[in-house]
Amino acid sequence: MGSPAISLQDTMLSLSGNAGIVHILKGISLNVERGETLGLVGPSGSGKSSLLMLMGGLESASSGNVTVLGQDFSTLNEDGLARFRRDNMGIVFQSFHLIPTMTALENIATPLELAGDRDAFEKAAAELDAVGLSDRKNHYPAQLSGGEQQRVALARAAAPRPKILLADEPTGNLDASNGTAIIDLLFGLRDRHGSTLVLVTHASDLAARCDRVLHLADGLLETVK
Repeated sequence: MGSPAISLQDTMLSLSGNAGIVHILKGISLNVERGETLGLVGPSGSGKSSLLMLMGGLESASSGNVTVLGQDFSTLNEDGLARFRRDNMGIVFQSFHLIPTMTALENIATPLELAGDRDAFEKAAAELDAVGLSDRKNHYPAQLSGGEQQRVALARAAAPRPKILLADEPTGNLDASNGTAIIDLLFGLRDRHGSTLVLVTHASDLAARCDRVLHLADGLLETVK
């Protein structure tokens, strides 16, 4: 087996607030293997999203090491981290983060165009079809339901064929039926592209679909499955 997709070694995250320094993650050591699906569960405020942000280079560790696909994040500046995410990662949030003045197709194609992909619109159209929205490609976010907007966000994350997919409560703003559909699509995209998937969720039934589940509480990890 080669090097893991994601490796954290004694990683800590502390942030300053009005009440002083808050220790969010307290020495996390974790390997996520290439192609693995990992679920992160735990109570609100336990640090799940913060851990995912460290994996995506959206937060910087206070101490310890974060290495993704062999790249030590501590050696990259903000521009380097942004390029790394662009080339290797797809990230899906609870909020959809679509650009309101762009159509569904443009929301997916634009990041590909910015990365120099000459087939940006063809790939965007294929991903929209994969999430069942080919007939909504010219609609703007305000013309789409919450479930449809999250499908567009999933298609945007999957379009670059990322090696790693990070999903932070992707069903949190959706009803049960739409949430189940989104998770089915997320796992389908993961299977189609062979990505490593890390899923933050409060829903135990969704986490149970992962290869491994870790519980985060008070900034520390324990294995559930």
